[in-house]
Amino acid sequence: MDTRFLQIFVAVVESGSIAEAARRLDLAPTTVAQQIRALEDDIGAKLLTRAGRTVKPTVVGARILDRTKDLLRDVRDLRSAASDTGLPAGPLRLGATPTALMGLLPPFLRRWKQAHPAIPIYIEPGTSATLLERVTSGELDAAIIVHPTFELPKTCAWHLLREEPLILLTQAHLDVKDPLRTASEEPFIRYDRRVVAGKMADEYLRAKGVRPNVQFELDGIEHIAKLVAEGFGVSVLPDWAFIGPPDSQLRRWPLPAPCPTRRVGMAWLRTSVRSELVEAFVSIAGIGQTGSKKGARRPPARS
Repeated sequence: MDTRFLQIFVAVVESGSIAEAARRLDLAPTTVAQQIRALEDDIGAKLLTRAGRTVKPTVVGARILDRTKDLLRDVRDLRSAASDTGLPAGPLRLGATPTALMGLLPPFLRRWKQAHPAIPIYIEPGTSATLLERVTSGELDAAIIVHPTFELPKTCAWHLLREEPLILLTQAHLDVKDPLRTASEEPFIRYDRRVVAGKMADEYLRAKGVRPNVQFELDGIEHIAKLVAEGFGVSVLPDWAFIGPPDSQLRRWPLPAPCPTRRVGMAWLRTSVRSELVEAFVSIAGIGQTGSKKGARRPPARS
């Protein structure tokens, strides 16, 4: 049985479309359809069926889906372990939040390519919660995420990359004497309370007796920062990393202590065949447990 056919089967199920799976795999749709038929002939059962405009697994297809994913992971692990170099063979499958992709990750990738040009990295964006699930299930080797409010599973290792205290974000021209008063009086853009730092910000403001005049609530620090820069309001956000010069339209103000801190780091499975690759990536990043700012900028907040 050709494992490439199994990969195509999983891709079609996950995308719900032969055409979309073909785009993901950079194959012609006719090739995808042919290889699915070859797999069905090999197994002796129909695996996919049409449901309107989408494709979904048959009873047999659904029954073998999880085992197929496990088998593909085992094959990937076997190939990694069979490497005759100092490190397991790649690719390193790495997840990253949107903020990490825009700030922390690029300098790390440059160092990695210089040190290990023959080991590719596959990068998958996502939320911290989704990426952690994919790490614990073995679908990703590691992910740069925000540490959740609960303890990580004991099967996971953790390396702190950065600590980010909450700050008040305003337009650069706004003269702030009292950050909490400004957060109370100015139009306010709330960071989504379903994410860790958004919940931190909400609980912090409540504890300080601040009831902001909320205009919008959304996820995505960069999106909120853009709205702040355009004059739609102020926001309380973690002091996130970025690449390049600071935005001249924005200003970051420290908040009164005690102020919560978001912890950003790398999570991975301790027992993974590619855990050595992850540890090499952490080493290449050159970041200590205290959360250095090397490779990403975090200007001092001004008061």
